[in-house]
Amino acid sequence: MGEQVKEIYNWARRRKIMAAFFVCLTLLVGIMIGSVVSGRVSAVKNTAFAGTNATPLAVPDPIPSSNSFSGIVNRVEPAVVNIATTQVMEHRPPSARRKRAVPDDQDDPMQDFFDKFFDGQKEGPAQAERSLGSGVIVDKRGYILTNNHVVDQATKVQVQLNGETARYTAKVVGVDEDTDLAVLKIDAGRDLPTARLGNSDGVQVGDWVLAIGSPFGLQATVTAGIISAKDRGGIGHQFQRFLQTDAAINPGNSGGPLVSLGGDVIGINTAIITGSRGYEGVGFALPSTTAINVYNQIIAQGRVTRGSIGVSFQEDLGTNAITLKALGAPYGVVIEGVEPGSPAEKAGLKGGDVITSVNGTAVKSGNDLVNPISLAPIGSKVKLSYVRDRSQKEAVATVEDRTRVFPNTAGRMGDQRGGEAAPAEFGLHVQELTPDRAHRVGMDTQKGVLVTEVDPASFAEDIGFAQRDVIAEVNRQAISSVEDYRNAIGKLKAGDSVVFKVLRHQDTDRVLTVFLPGVVPAEDKR
Repeated sequence: MGEQVKEIYNWARRRKIMAAFFVCLTLLVGIMIGSVVSGRVSAVKNTAFAGTNATPLAVPDPIPSSNSFSGIVNRVEPAVVNIATTQVMEHRPPSARRKRAVPDDQDDPMQDFFDKFFDGQKEGPAQAERSLGSGVIVDKRGYILTNNHVVDQATKVQVQLNGETARYTAKVVGVDEDTDLAVLKIDAGRDLPTARLGNSDGVQVGDWVLAIGSPFGLQATVTAGIISAKDRGGIGHQFQRFLQTDAAINPGNSGGPLVSLGGDVIGINTAIITGSRGYEGVGFALPSTTAINVYNQIIAQGRVTRGSIGVSFQEDLGTNAITLKALGAPYGVVIEGVEPGSPAEKAGLKGGDVITSVNGTAVKSGNDLVNPISLAPIGSKVKLSYVRDRSQKEAVATVEDRTRVFPNTAGRMGDQRGGEAAPAEFGLHVQELTPDRAHRVGMDTQKGVLVTEVDPASFAEDIGFAQRDVIAEVNRQAISSVEDYRNAIGKLKAGDSVVFKVLRHQDTDRVLTVFLPGVVPAEDKR
């Protein structure tokens, strides 16, 4: 038994020795292989670069890839400016916000903010809302053409010239809501580069055009496209007939020029049709012929005057072939209404008449009727041919100012700015003190102009003006109308002292006489 145990012990011992031998052998072989591989890698790393026979590349002299567009841009772009506006927004009660139309609410970036933080409160702090647009310098003395919606209701308008960082505070010389155009003025202390306005009547569908402006605040941006349609109506107001283009126009391009390959500005970029608030291939520009007419009137008289005879119509219904045939007219426009006391009424026209010609020119569309009358000098006469009861008749009407013929719909005269000499009305918005308005504010028998709004952070607010005040005198000059008021403030210059005599109604039915003094502020030039 003892011998057997001893043999088993010796066998196990031999097996253990052999296993240890094989383990050591394996380790030794591994170390040798690792040394060889490492040596080869080191040898590769230490090998010197042998060089190549490749030829080095050289930067060539700059050569324009195309001078068709670049030459135009170089001529026009220096006259294109960036316009930044600031508007102080007073918080409205929630009920007032809910009365707004849905499209307006969707376009208001501040609406969600107000709904979230101010809903249910009567008041909230004033908010400064900022926006960007473009414009084009058309006079070396600093006159700029842009869109009215770029500067509409702005508390401050600042202009940045191409390639500069300085900003100049601009004065609004005048606006025209019907064409959405505005004229600004800056004083840069030097002659400025200008762009030349061409004749948009010569533009053809398919012509190449460039749009220059500051989309999304990206200054000096140029896009190219073609004229895709002309005389496009039904997009904006009655007097807006657009050039349609597929050149990319985005928010911030408004007011910038649309330029022909001849280097002429043939349009002012105004609007887009989009479902995403961005470029979708359909943009619109006011033709330069329209812009020139509006600009010339604004710099001459501070506002745009359009003639009217006091008739109203609907384009689709008024030119319907079936209706015209039933009324015995080969063509024309069926008028729906005649304004009481208007030139048309004095000339004998009635609703249901079909106007077939103006000054001998056939009327086959609404534009054929409106344009020759709106462009006619105030006080001039127009010869009208019309059909009534299937019989041809003639009439002569005297053209009157459209804003007086249609005082409630032809544009807000009280909101239009004065000429260049007027200091922007100091943040005051005024209206005629008609008997009805005087009664509503408790100012019966009083004379003056009614303050309808006072801009926040303005000179008027600083010296103590309030809504519903009546301005009776400016520097002891009696005020009986808006015209009197504008003439009085038009004489004031920066640094002049001014005293307003103001009538203010109290809850006790007393009318207080308040004198508001101040010094006309200088323009903020930056």
